[in-house]
Amino acid sequence: MSRNRDRLGGVQQHDTSPPPQAMQNEGGSGFSFVVPTEFVELPSRGRFYPEGHPLHGEESIEIRQMTAKEEDILTSRTLLKKGIALDRVVENLIVDKRIDPDTLLIGDKNAIVVVIRVSGYGNEYNTQVSCPACDTTQEYSFDLNKANIYSGELKEGWDITENGDGTFNIVLPRTKVAVTFRVLTARDEKELMKGMESDRKRTYEKGVTRQIVNIVTAVNGDSSPEAINYLVENIPSMDSRHLRLAYKSVAPNIDLTQRFVCEECDNEQDLEVPLTADFFWPDR
Repeated sequence: MSRNRDRLGGVQQHDTSPPPQAMQNEGGSGFSFVVPTEFVELPSRGRFYPEGHPLHGEESIEIRQMTAKEEDILTSRTLLKKGIALDRVVENLIVDKRIDPDTLLIGDKNAIVVVIRVSGYGNEYNTQVSCPACDTTQEYSFDLNKANIYSGELKEGWDITENGDGTFNIVLPRTKVAVTFRVLTARDEKELMKGMESDRKRTYEKGVTRQIVNIVTAVNGDSSPEAINYLVENIPSMDSRHLRLAYKSVAPNIDLTQRFVCEECDNEQDLEVPLTADFFWPDR
C-alpha cells in the first residue's frame, strides 16, 4: 500500500499537438507558443476518490506550469486577505476543469503545490529556520526535489482495515470502540482551519477534538452526529492519540522532511521543511 520513498516530481508533457494552452498574439503576426504542462504523481494514486470523480483510480494529474498571470494572483492583496490566492492558482493550473480543487485529498493538493512551486521558482527553497536545540534563527536552504511520496500504509498490529471507499475501520485500544474514519479533502482542511482560527479568537484551542470530529464517520456502526460527538467529548487520551496516529499512517501525503545542520551549535537532525511566506515569494 505504500511507496514511502518515491521521489515527488512532475513529468513534463511533450505532446506536440496544439493544446488549449497555445497562445497567439492578437496582432496576427504568427507569434505563438505552448504553455508547458506536466503530470504530477498523486500520493493517493486515486484510491480514495469516489466513483465518478475525475481522479478516481488515476495516479497522476496534469497541470500547466505557472505564468505571470498566476504570479499576479499570488500577489493580489484582495485574494491574500481572503486566504484564497493559492487555491485560485491551483484551480487555474489544473488542466481538467472538471476537477474541483476543494475535492482534492490534502496530500494530493500538497504534491501539486510543491510541483507548482518548483516549476515556477526552482527546487531551491531558502527560508528562515529556528534550530530546535539552541533556538538560533538562520537562513537554510532546502531542496524541494528531495520531497518523497508517501502513499500511506496499514500499520502492522494496529488492526486497521481499509474499506475501499476512502474510509478505514479501527478498534481503539482502551475503550475497544470500533471507529470508522476517512481521509480528508482540501475543503475539510479549510473548514478545520477556519474552526481553529475561530477558537484562537476565543483564546482557547480545540485542534485535537476538531480533527477527530472531522475524520470520524461512525462509532460502532452509528454515523449519527450524536454518536460522533459523544466519542469526541469522552475519548481517552490514549485512544485519541492512537486514532490520530492511525490517520497519519494511512493518509497519503508528501514527506518534506530533510536533514538540518545548525551553523551555530552543530545540532543535526531531521526537520520538516517549514512552509513559510518565502515558499511562493522567494527573494530574487
